[in-house]
Amino acid sequence: MALRQGRARRVNRSRATSTRGKILGMVNISERPKEADDRAVPGFWEGDLIIGKGNQSQIATLVERTTRFVMLVRIPYDRNAERVAYLLAKKMETLPEFMRKSVTWDQGKEMARHAEFTIRTGIPIYFCDPHSPWQRGSNENTNGLLRQYFPKGTDLSLHAQEELDKVAAQLNGRPRKTLNWRKLIEVFNDLVASHVSR
Repeated sequence: MALRQGRARRVNRSRATSTRGKILGMVNISERPKEADDRAVPGFWEGDLIIGKGNQSQIATLVERTTRFVMLVRIPYDRNAERVAYLLAKKMETLPEFMRKSVTWDQGKEMARHAEFTIRTGIPIYFCDPHSPWQRGSNENTNGLLRQYFPKGTDLSLHAQEELDKVAAQLNGRPRKTLNWRKLIEVFNDLVASHVSR
């Protein structure tokens, strides 16, 4: 007998949801190198999107775990996974090689093209467990600070990349208690300088 929606028979919903929403080829955060955990080794990043008014705009945020150094990436139009992978890769390619060990992200659909990002940059992406924002603690903290500049309920597409770079520079110019009151940019630049002089 036909059901009201015009389908011939019922679909088993539990089976449909078990595969829907999964990102193919995800590598869990538990696989991330242990040297990332204690923050002693630089080059491990945490990333996320902050979302604007009506879920219609977004900015990608990247935070380096050792220095808490911040990079912001303008993601225009929508959260299309191909666009996100391309723009993040472009940003990460500006970093010195030793600062490009991995990125940890949540299981958002915008990262569905993570394999393309990794092929282009050589940087693996590790995915957090569901509903575990503390696994990207530095990034969550930074996103909270960013709301002073980009309040919830505002249109994030209005901000040009130059503006995002200025905001990142302001955050990177703040002294942090966790860094013995040194500025993020100082710690980051010192690491780059010491690596170059080796």
